[in-house]
Amino acid sequence: MPETQEALAFYATQSTFSDPGELTALYADLPPDVAQLARISRDLLIHRGEDTVFGHRHPTDRLHNDAETRYVDDILRILADRDPAPLPERRAPADRFVGTCRDFALLHTSFLRHHGIPARTRSGFADYFRGDGFHVDHVVTEYWDTDRGTWLLADPQLVDPAHHHVDFDPMDIPRDRFLVAGEAWRQIREQGADERRFGLHPPAEGPFHGERFVAGNIRLDLAALNKVETLLWDVWGEDEGEPGTPLPEESRVFYDRVAPVVSGTVSFAAARELFTADDILRTPPTVTCYAPFNGPSAVTLR
Repeated sequence: MPETQEALAFYATQSTFSDPGELTALYADLPPDVAQLARISRDLLIHRGEDTVFGHRHPTDRLHNDAETRYVDDILRILADRDPAPLPERRAPADRFVGTCRDFALLHTSFLRHHGIPARTRSGFADYFRGDGFHVDHVVTEYWDTDRGTWLLADPQLVDPAHHHVDFDPMDIPRDRFLVAGEAWRQIREQGADERRFGLHPPAEGPFHGERFVAGNIRLDLAALNKVETLLWDVWGEDEGEPGTPLPEESRVFYDRVAPVVSGTVSFAAARELFTADDILRTPPTVTCYAPFNGPSAVTLR
Protein backbone atom coordinates (compact mmCIF):
# COMPACT_ATOMS: atom_id res chain seq x y z
CA MET A 1 0.00 0.00 0.00
CA PRO A 2 1.53 3.37 -0.99
CA GLU A 3 2.29 5.83 1.79
CA THR A 4 0.28 9.03 2.03
CA GLN A 5 1.83 12.38 1.19
CA GLU A 6 0.69 13.60 4.61
CA ALA A 7 2.72 10.88 6.31
CA LEU A 8 5.82 11.44 4.18
CA ALA A 9 5.71 15.18 4.88
CA PHE A 10 5.31 14.51 8.62
CA TYR A 11 8.33 12.21 8.82
CA ALA A 12 10.50 14.44 6.61
CA THR A 13 10.59 17.18 9.26
CA GLN A 14 12.32 17.23 12.61
CA SER A 15 10.70 16.39 15.93
CA THR A 16 11.43 18.11 19.23
CA PHE A 17 13.84 15.26 19.94
CA SER A 18 15.62 15.11 16.56
CA ASP A 19 15.91 18.85 15.89
CA PRO A 20 19.53 20.14 15.87
CA GLY A 21 18.13 23.60 16.67
CA GLU A 22 20.81 26.25 17.08
CA LEU A 23 23.43 23.72 15.95
CA THR A 24 21.91 23.11 12.50
CA ALA A 25 25.01 24.68 10.94
CA LEU A 26 26.93 21.54 11.97
CA TYR A 27 24.88 19.65 9.35
CA ALA A 28 26.29 21.72 6.47
CA ASP A 29 28.71 19.00 5.31
CA LEU A 30 26.35 16.04 5.63
CA PRO A 31 25.80 14.09 2.37
CA PRO A 32 22.21 13.28 1.27
CA ASP A 33 22.87 9.54 1.25
CA VAL A 34 21.20 7.12 3.67
CA ALA A 35 24.16 4.75 4.01
CA GLN A 36 26.75 7.52 4.34
CA LEU A 37 24.66 9.23 7.02
CA ALA A 38 24.39 5.94 8.90
CA ARG A 39 28.17 5.60 8.85
CA ILE A 40 28.60 9.16 10.12
CA SER A 41 26.22 8.41 13.00
CA ARG A 42 28.18 5.21 13.70
CA ASP A 43 31.49 7.07 13.79
CA LEU A 44 30.25 9.77 16.18
CA LEU A 45 28.81 7.40 18.79
CA ILE A 46 29.88 4.37 20.76
CA HIS A 47 27.42 2.09 22.53
CA ARG A 48 27.56 1.74 26.29
CA GLY A 49 28.20 -1.96 25.80
CA GLU A 50 30.88 -1.64 23.12
CA ASP A 51 33.84 -0.91 25.36
CA THR A 52 35.37 -4.35 24.80
CA VAL A 53 34.43 -4.32 21.10
CA PHE A 54 36.47 -1.17 20.55
CA GLY A 55 39.09 -1.90 23.21
CA HIS A 56 38.09 1.23 25.07
CA ARG A 57 37.10 1.84 28.68
CA HIS A 58 34.27 4.36 29.08
CA PRO A 59 34.85 7.02 31.74
CA THR A 60 32.31 6.42 34.50
CA ASP A 61 30.61 9.79 34.16
CA ARG A 62 30.07 9.30 30.42
CA LEU A 63 28.87 5.73 30.89
CA HIS A 64 26.32 6.91 33.45
CA ASN A 65 25.22 10.20 31.95
CA ASP A 66 25.67 10.50 28.17
CA ALA A 67 22.73 8.24 27.29
CA GLU A 68 20.43 10.26 29.55
CA THR A 69 20.57 12.95 26.83
CA ARG A 70 17.15 13.01 25.18
CA TYR A 71 17.60 15.62 22.48
CA VAL A 72 19.85 15.74 19.43
CA ASP A 73 20.93 19.34 20.00
CA ASP A 74 22.31 18.32 23.39
CA ILE A 75 24.05 15.28 21.86
CA LEU A 76 25.65 17.61 19.30
CA ARG A 77 26.86 19.95 22.05
CA ILE A 78 28.57 17.06 23.82
CA LEU A 79 30.19 15.90 20.57
CA ALA A 80 31.40 19.38 19.66
CA ASP A 81 32.84 19.88 23.12
CA ARG A 82 34.87 16.66 22.84
CA ASP A 83 36.00 17.22 19.24
CA PRO A 84 35.01 20.32 17.22
CA ALA A 85 35.82 18.66 13.87
CA PRO A 86 33.10 18.55 11.19
CA LEU A 87 30.57 15.78 11.83
CA PRO A 88 31.63 13.62 8.86
CA GLU A 89 35.07 13.15 10.43
CA ARG A 90 35.35 9.87 12.31
CA ARG A 91 35.88 10.29 16.06
CA ALA A 92 38.27 8.28 18.17
CA PRO A 93 36.36 6.10 20.66
CA ALA A 94 37.49 8.36 23.51
CA ASP A 95 35.82 11.37 21.84
CA ARG A 96 32.49 9.74 20.99
CA PHE A 97 29.13 10.14 22.66
CA VAL A 98 28.52 7.07 24.86
CA GLY A 99 24.95 6.10 23.98
CA THR A 100 22.57 3.30 23.15
CA CYS A 101 20.92 1.97 20.01
CA ARG A 102 18.27 4.66 20.38
CA ASP A 103 20.92 7.37 20.01
CA PHE A 104 22.38 5.87 16.83
CA ALA A 105 18.91 5.66 15.29
CA LEU A 106 17.79 9.10 16.46
CA LEU A 107 20.90 10.85 15.15
CA HIS A 108 20.61 8.99 11.83
CA THR A 109 16.93 9.97 11.65
CA SER A 110 17.84 13.59 12.37
CA PHE A 111 20.39 13.59 9.53
CA LEU A 112 17.85 12.09 7.12
CA ARG A 113 15.11 14.55 8.05
CA HIS A 114 17.58 17.40 7.56
CA HIS A 115 17.75 16.35 3.90
CA GLY A 116 13.97 15.97 3.66
CA ILE A 117 14.13 12.16 3.65
CA PRO A 118 11.16 10.74 5.58
CA ALA A 119 12.51 8.80 8.56
CA ARG A 120 11.46 7.58 11.99
CA THR A 121 12.87 5.41 14.75
CA ARG A 122 11.35 1.99 15.48
CA SER A 123 11.49 0.02 18.72
CA GLY A 124 11.53 -3.76 18.58
CA PHE A 125 13.67 -6.85 18.81
CA ALA A 126 16.68 -8.00 16.78
CA ASP A 127 17.81 -11.61 16.43
CA TYR A 128 21.30 -10.75 15.12
CA PHE A 129 23.15 -9.86 18.34
CA ARG A 130 23.13 -13.33 19.87
CA GLY A 131 23.50 -16.78 18.38
CA ASP A 132 20.89 -18.46 20.59
CA GLY A 133 17.68 -17.23 18.94
CA PHE A 134 16.97 -14.60 21.60
CA HIS A 135 15.43 -11.38 20.26
CA VAL A 136 17.27 -8.43 21.82
CA ASP A 137 15.60 -5.12 22.66
CA HIS A 138 16.78 -2.68 19.98
CA VAL A 139 16.01 0.53 18.10
CA VAL A 140 16.64 1.10 14.40
CA THR A 141 15.89 3.68 11.73
CA GLU A 142 13.02 3.27 9.29
CA TYR A 143 13.27 5.43 6.17
CA TRP A 144 11.26 5.90 3.01
CA ASP A 145 12.94 4.53 -0.12
CA THR A 146 11.51 6.58 -3.00
CA ASP A 147 12.79 4.24 -5.71
CA ARG A 148 11.14 1.19 -4.19
CA GLY A 149 8.15 3.05 -2.78
CA THR A 150 8.38 1.46 0.64
CA TRP A 151 9.73 1.83 4.16
CA LEU A 152 13.07 0.11 4.84
CA LEU A 153 14.71 -0.69 8.16
CA ALA A 154 18.30 0.42 8.71
CA ASP A 155 20.69 -0.22 11.59
CA PRO A 156 23.40 2.46 11.79
CA GLN A 157 25.03 0.61 14.65
CA LEU A 158 26.04 -2.18 12.25
CA VAL A 159 27.73 -0.18 9.50
CA ASP A 160 31.29 -0.48 10.82
CA PRO A 161 32.25 -3.87 9.32
CA ALA A 162 35.44 -4.01 11.37
CA HIS A 163 33.37 -4.37 14.54
CA HIS A 164 29.99 -5.83 13.52
CA HIS A 165 29.35 -8.59 11.01
CA VAL A 166 25.91 -9.50 9.64
CA ASP A 167 24.75 -11.44 6.60
CA PHE A 168 22.44 -8.73 5.28
CA ASP A 169 22.57 -5.11 4.15
CA PRO A 170 22.32 -2.92 7.30
CA MET A 171 20.39 -0.40 5.19
CA ASP A 172 17.71 -3.00 4.41
CA ILE A 173 17.23 -5.25 7.43
CA PRO A 174 15.01 -8.25 6.64
CA ARG A 175 11.71 -7.88 8.49
CA ASP A 176 12.14 -11.31 10.07
CA ARG A 177 15.49 -10.30 11.59
CA PHE A 178 14.14 -7.21 13.33
CA LEU A 179 10.59 -7.46 14.64
CA VAL A 180 8.93 -4.17 15.53
CA ALA A 181 7.36 -4.36 18.97
CA GLY A 182 3.81 -4.91 17.73
CA GLU A 183 4.93 -7.80 15.53
CA ALA A 184 6.81 -9.38 18.45
CA TRP A 185 3.65 -9.13 20.55
CA ARG A 186 1.56 -10.77 17.83
CA GLN A 187 4.05 -13.60 17.42
CA ILE A 188 3.79 -14.28 21.14
CA ARG A 189 0.01 -13.96 21.40
CA GLU A 190 -1.14 -15.25 18.02
CA GLN A 191 1.60 -17.66 16.93
CA GLY A 192 2.71 -19.14 20.24
CA ALA A 193 6.24 -17.70 20.29
CA ASP A 194 7.95 -18.03 23.66
CA GLU A 195 7.71 -14.67 25.48
CA ARG A 196 10.96 -15.49 27.28
CA ARG A 197 12.79 -15.10 23.95
CA PHE A 198 12.10 -11.36 23.76
CA GLY A 199 13.64 -8.68 25.95
CA LEU A 200 16.75 -6.92 27.09
CA HIS A 201 18.26 -10.26 28.05
CA PRO A 202 17.20 -13.90 28.62
CA PRO A 203 15.54 -14.89 31.92
CA ALA A 204 18.77 -16.32 33.33
CA GLU A 205 20.35 -12.85 33.11
CA GLY A 206 17.57 -10.80 34.75
CA PRO A 207 13.87 -9.89 34.73
CA PHE A 208 13.69 -7.62 31.67
CA HIS A 209 11.95 -9.91 29.20
CA GLY A 210 8.55 -11.29 28.30
CA GLU A 211 5.12 -9.81 27.60
CA ARG A 212 5.45 -6.96 30.06
CA PHE A 213 8.70 -5.83 28.44
CA VAL A 214 7.29 -6.17 24.91
CA ALA A 215 4.22 -4.15 25.90
CA GLY A 216 6.49 -1.32 27.09
CA ASN A 217 8.21 -1.39 23.72
CA ILE A 218 4.86 -1.08 21.96
CA ARG A 219 4.28 2.18 23.81
CA LEU A 220 7.74 3.43 22.88
CA ASP A 221 7.25 2.45 19.24
CA LEU A 222 3.84 4.11 18.96
CA ALA A 223 5.30 7.28 20.49
CA ALA A 224 8.18 7.21 17.98
CA LEU A 225 5.69 6.80 15.13
CA ASN A 226 4.26 10.08 16.42
CA LYS A 227 7.75 11.66 16.53
CA VAL A 228 8.07 11.44 20.31
CA GLU A 229 11.40 9.61 20.54
CA THR A 230 11.83 9.23 24.30
CA LEU A 231 14.58 7.43 26.18
CA LEU A 232 14.07 3.68 26.34
CA TRP A 233 13.62 3.81 30.10
CA ASP A 234 11.05 6.62 30.10
CA VAL A 235 7.80 5.13 31.44
CA TRP A 236 4.22 6.34 31.43
CA GLY A 237 0.66 5.09 31.04
CA GLU A 238 -0.17 1.44 31.56
CA ASP A 239 0.60 -0.21 34.89
CA GLU A 240 4.19 -1.40 34.77
CA GLY A 241 4.28 -3.69 37.78
CA GLU A 242 7.49 -5.51 38.65
CA PRO A 243 9.76 -6.40 35.71
CA GLY A 244 9.35 -10.01 34.68
CA THR A 245 5.94 -10.46 36.34
CA PRO A 246 2.89 -11.42 34.26
CA LEU A 247 0.70 -8.70 32.79
CA PRO A 248 -2.90 -8.58 34.01
CA GLU A 249 -5.31 -10.16 31.53
CA GLU A 250 -7.00 -6.83 30.81
CA SER A 251 -3.61 -5.40 29.83
CA ARG A 252 -2.93 -8.33 27.51
CA VAL A 253 -6.28 -7.75 25.79
CA PHE A 254 -5.48 -4.03 25.55
CA TYR A 255 -2.19 -4.68 23.72
CA ASP A 256 -3.90 -7.25 21.50
CA ARG A 257 -5.83 -4.25 20.20
CA VAL A 258 -2.84 -1.92 19.96
CA ALA A 259 -0.29 -4.27 18.37
CA PRO A 260 -1.88 -4.50 14.90
CA VAL A 261 -1.76 -0.70 14.58
CA VAL A 262 2.04 -0.66 14.96
CA SER A 263 2.93 -3.80 13.01
CA GLY A 264 2.87 -4.72 9.35
CA THR A 265 1.98 -1.82 7.08
CA VAL A 266 1.43 1.01 9.53
CA SER A 267 -1.52 3.29 8.88
CA PHE A 268 -0.30 6.81 9.64
CA ALA A 269 -3.83 8.00 10.39
CA ALA A 270 -4.51 5.07 12.74
CA ALA A 271 -1.22 5.50 14.59
CA ARG A 272 -1.86 9.21 15.05
CA GLU A 273 -5.43 8.69 16.21
CA LEU A 274 -4.54 5.95 18.68
CA PHE A 275 -1.70 7.95 20.21
CA THR A 276 -3.57 11.22 20.56
CA ALA A 277 -6.84 9.73 21.80
CA ASP A 278 -5.64 7.21 24.39
CA ASP A 279 -4.51 8.46 27.82
CA ILE A 280 -2.55 5.26 28.46
CA LEU A 281 -0.55 5.46 25.25
CA ARG A 282 -0.08 9.19 24.79
CA THR A 283 3.18 10.52 26.24
CA PRO A 284 2.38 13.00 29.06
CA PRO A 285 4.35 16.18 29.76
CA THR A 286 6.16 14.45 32.64
CA VAL A 287 7.45 10.87 32.51
CA THR A 288 9.19 8.63 35.02
CA CYS A 289 12.76 7.97 33.94
CA TYR A 290 14.24 4.72 35.28
CA ALA A 291 17.84 5.61 34.45
CA PRO A 292 19.95 2.42 34.61
CA PHE A 293 22.80 4.02 36.54
CA ASN A 294 21.23 7.09 38.11
CA GLY A 295 17.94 5.73 39.43
CA PRO A 296 14.31 6.85 38.91
CA SER A 297 13.24 10.46 38.59
CA ALA A 298 10.34 12.50 37.22
CA VAL A 299 11.34 14.32 34.03
CA THR A 300 9.33 17.04 32.30
CA LEU A 301 9.83 16.83 28.55
CA ARG A 302 10.32 19.83 26.30
